[in-house]
Amino acid sequence: MTTALITGSTAGIGAAFARRLAARGHNLVLVARDTARLAEQATELHDRHGIEAEVLTADLSTEAGIAAVERRLGDRTHPVDLLVNNAGFGNKGRYLEVSMADELAMLKVHIEAVLRLTSAATASMRSRGRGGVVNVASVAAFVPRGTYGASKAWVVQFTQGAARDLAGSGVRLMALCPGFVRTEFHQRAGMGTDNIPNWMWLDADKLVAAALDDLARGKTVSIPDPRYKALMGVVKLTPRGLLGGLSSRTGRKYGPR
Repeated sequence: MTTALITGSTAGIGAAFARRLAARGHNLVLVARDTARLAEQATELHDRHGIEAEVLTADLSTEAGIAAVERRLGDRTHPVDLLVNNAGFGNKGRYLEVSMADELAMLKVHIEAVLRLTSAATASMRSRGRGGVVNVASVAAFVPRGTYGASKAWVVQFTQGAARDLAGSGVRLMALCPGFVRTEFHQRAGMGTDNIPNWMWLDADKLVAAALDDLARGKTVSIPDPRYKALMGVVKLTPRGLLGGLSSRTGRKYGPR
């Protein structure tokens, strides 16, 4: 039986990955900051699907948290076959309205943790000739959206580059770029969502199902919804200066994820 490690597993997209993978018979390593929620999630998934669910409490905005997950990914006696780098957060406010400490914490979670955990996982996977990594980014990666969008753009570029470098190794890497998803993401950041039209909201479970299908097809970037695929097609044709103006008026507090 294969094992998947999911960061930010207790809510939103991470929880949807956990449910879907458990239903498919994967054992899980569940990673988040809240030990009580992790234990509750692990018990529920074990009881419902008969899989083994290991709990690892870690805050990926800290060195100790990243190092703990690195060690688990490097365990060759209990290998991880699929890594889902889902942990992330948003900061409310525009550039210079957010404290430098909060900006750096975001970069640690979105960039340093993704780099280090992907590297730890793929080194082990390559030696076995199989494995996969899903790095959760955002459609915000494709428009100018301050630190959040920039960090997600890094995730997309890094994942595509690493996928090319590991081509033929049996290890697949994919950047997942959702739009607005009904999760705790915006509430935790204190972000308002009243101005977001209903048609722009995605269901986390459907999104994850589509993402796993894209991973199986060997895609390196997944935008798992026709509406957002069409929007990103328009974005590609829109001048960058105009995109910047639209993004600024929309405001970072409405960033997709």
